[in-house]
Amino acid sequence: MEQRIQIDETEPLAYKAMFGLEAYLKQGKLSKLHYELIKIRASQLNGCAFCINMHTQEALKMGEDPKKLFILDAWWDTELFSEEEKVILKITEEVTMIHDQGLTRETYSKAMERFDASYISQIIMAIVTINAWNRIAISTQKPLVY
Repeated sequence: MEQRIQIDETEPLAYKAMFGLEAYLKQGKLSKLHYELIKIRASQLNGCAFCINMHTQEALKMGEDPKKLFILDAWWDTELFSEEEKVILKITEEVTMIHDQGLTRETYSKAMERFDASYISQIIMAIVTINAWNRIAISTQKPLVY
């Protein structure tokens, strides 16, 4: 893998701004495990090895069931995920792949049935944030940390 610039080193203020979004999400109502599922699933869709590795490890440390993480790439075909998690994962896919059809009316309606406006807003901001991180890590070929 070629060596590329690392934005955290060349533009630390940019990273500081990104961590501002993380700080906002940490003070919100979004469940830490929900946030990790969002991070892992978006990272799978984007093909970000750095983020998949980091957030899978974080989810395991938080006590997430390893079976759920093993099957996350096919979440819709299992009963391991709660209805809330399924809605969150569907939102994650639709917002991450925004060019396909965006956040559909059906998915949005299901979210409104289960979550309040604040929680949905935080879900969307979490998806936006991890997608930004994925783009930074992929474009700079951020080295994996094991």
